[in-house]
Amino acid sequence: MAIDKTNKRRDFIKQVGLTALGTIAAPYAFTAPLSKVFKNGGSAKTILFQGDSITDGGRSYDKDWNHIMGQSFPYLISSRLWFDHPDQQIMFLNRGISGHTIKDLQARWQKDTLDLKPDILNILVGVNDVYHVIHNLNPNTTEQFKTDYDALLSQTRAALPDIKLVLCEPFILPVGQVNNDLKRWQDEIAPRQATVKQLAQKYNAVFVPLQSIFNAALKKAPADFWIWDGIHPMPAGHELMAREWIKAVKKNYSFPA
Repeated sequence: MAIDKTNKRRDFIKQVGLTALGTIAAPYAFTAPLSKVFKNGGSAKTILFQGDSITDGGRSYDKDWNHIMGQSFPYLISSRLWFDHPDQQIMFLNRGISGHTIKDLQARWQKDTLDLKPDILNILVGVNDVYHVIHNLNPNTTEQFKTDYDALLSQTRAALPDIKLVLCEPFILPVGQVNNDLKRWQDEIAPRQATVKQLAQKYNAVFVPLQSIFNAALKKAPADFWIWDGIHPMPAGHELMAREWIKAVKKNYSFPA
C-alpha cells in the first residue's frame, strides 16, 4: 500500500510539472492546474475581475500561480474563498489592466471577458476616465462614459444571459494628487459614480458602494492609511474592498453556498 501511494504521488508531481510546461505555451490556460483537484471532473464556476490598476494589482501575464491574481482585492477575495470553500469548484480570473478606461475595456471585451464565459463578472472602472479629464488626455464626457458602459453591459447580457454582474463604484479620497485639485476630482467622479449605480439597477447587478465605504473608514484612520495617492488603495484599503465584496456577493447571490 505504501508503494502504491508513493507511485501515485510521483505520478501526480510529474503530471503537475507537465501541466505547468503546457500552460507556459498556452496563453491564459489558467484552469488546467485547478482542474486536477475538482471533484468528479466537473467544471468550475468562474468569477472574473475586470478593470484598471486597482484590479490589476501588479498581476503577472504568464502562468505563475504565485502572481496571476495580483496583489490587490481580487487576490484577497480569491485566496479567502478558495481556502474557505475547497469543496466548491471555483475559478477566479483577473483581467484588470493598469491605466484602462471604459473605452479600453470595450476594445478588449470579447477576448478578455466574453470568451472566458464567466458566471460572475466584477467591473471596477472610472477613475482613469476622470484622470484623463484632469490631465486633458483625450477625455470622455460623463455622458460618453455612461453610453460606453451601458453598451458594454448590454453586449455582455446578450452574449451571456445568465451572467451575474457586480459593479463596483469608482472612488477617491482627499490625499496625494487628488487632494491637489480635490473639487475638480469630486465634480468629475460624482456623476460617474451615479452612472455606475444607475446601470447596476438597470441590469439587476450588485452595486458595491465603495466611496461611502471608504468615507466611513475615515472615522477609523486618516485617508492615507486607506489610499496612498487618492486613487490606489493601501493594503488595508484592499482588505476593506475584499470584505465588502464578499459580503455583497454572498448577500445577493448566495455565493459561495
